[in-house]
Amino acid sequence: MSSAAPHVTGQDHVGPDHLWSVDEHLDDILATVRPLEPIELHLLDAQGCVLVEDITVPVSLPPFDNSSMDGYAVRVADVAGASEEFPAALEVVGDVAAGQAEPLPVGPGQAARIMTGAPLPPGAETVVPVEWTDGGLGEGPVRGMLARSLGPEGATGHVHVYRPAEARAHVRAKGSDVKAGARALEAGTILGPPQIGLLAAIGRGTVRVRPRPRVVVLSTGSELVQPDAELRTGQIYDSNSFALTAAARDAGAIAYRVGAVADDAETLRSTIEDQLVRADLMVTTGGVSVGAYDVVKEALSHVGDEDEPGSGIDFRKLAMQPGKPQGFGSIGPDHTPLLALPGNPVSSYVSFELFVRPAIRALMGLPDVHRPTIRATLTADKALTSPKGRRQFLRGTYAEGKVTPVGGAGSHLVAALAHADALIAVPEDTVSVEPGTEVEVVLLGR
Repeated sequence: MSSAAPHVTGQDHVGPDHLWSVDEHLDDILATVRPLEPIELHLLDAQGCVLVEDITVPVSLPPFDNSSMDGYAVRVADVAGASEEFPAALEVVGDVAAGQAEPLPVGPGQAARIMTGAPLPPGAETVVPVEWTDGGLGEGPVRGMLARSLGPEGATGHVHVYRPAEARAHVRAKGSDVKAGARALEAGTILGPPQIGLLAAIGRGTVRVRPRPRVVVLSTGSELVQPDAELRTGQIYDSNSFALTAAARDAGAIAYRVGAVADDAETLRSTIEDQLVRADLMVTTGGVSVGAYDVVKEALSHVGDEDEPGSGIDFRKLAMQPGKPQGFGSIGPDHTPLLALPGNPVSSYVSFELFVRPAIRALMGLPDVHRPTIRATLTADKALTSPKGRRQFLRGTYAEGKVTPVGGAGSHLVAALAHADALIAVPEDTVSVEPGTEVEVVLLGR
């Protein structure tokens, strides 16, 4: 299942010193990534997937007139003028239960005890709730029906009705939910619980969808150890792989987290090759800058040159902060897309939101791959500064048309990131933003 075209855009049309804009890098990614091929899945397996076809209703919902109350199916004329002082006395001809194939007909002066969801029997015009009757017990208004095993007399004999009912009161009309031939769901719909419930209700057991992308997240760095392990001198916990795996799942993917790989190029290449069998998209974090131990760049810069025409990873500098160093390309026989993100926690997460999340949504076949972007008023104690020529993304909190920065600009400030629900985007040509200024805001988690 190929998820990308051979990647040629970035490497073939710009020089190695080109400073990419955020938009150029994203456009290159989205021009390369292809939606996954549709497959037929059972309903519960299709949760979170995107429909590739319109769904037409084969049978009306509900498929027949049915009662919305427990009570008695009667003719309107037989209960007209009924009151507690002068109740209407009707002959009970039997029960009409949900699922009953051939309900009893109701003639003049008769009533059928009916359950919620049961079909309205022939001859009946309305339903009287059981609370408006004596339940066939002859002892005044009742609160409900006894179970059939406890009160069989309720299905025979006579019932007294204390209130009139209009025609088709407490009756769910055939097709009142959706009519046969109508469009139930449109292509492009993400299947959540309500949509899956609707498909089941109209009799669809399987559906044709684009599958959820399989995303493998891999972090690099000999200094990384797993949470719960003991930290030694110079070590830190691996948080990036957890954050990005969770972010990939939040975006709609089936995400697999790989434990941190040490700073060894051969080990990294081998690990990536092993993971390709279960990846529609690979994401690495760390090792993409210009240091002597930037293993991702060392391992992948020429990985596709000999084996797979058109594959390979292009490492770039972007005019953004945080997240200047980035890598993108395709790898392996299926040209699996690979995005190499920086290692600093904030840099990697911002890069995920800007580049990986849209790639995942593109694999799903969604027409809109971006987070919502709005304009909001900046509230801050002092002006925000931003480097000229870089598009800066600051963490913030948004509420009621206002956005407030959270933490500083440092790319290591993961605690501040945990309290943010928005990114404040400062344009490349802006070096200072005063409080009260209207700014562009990317809403996270929406």
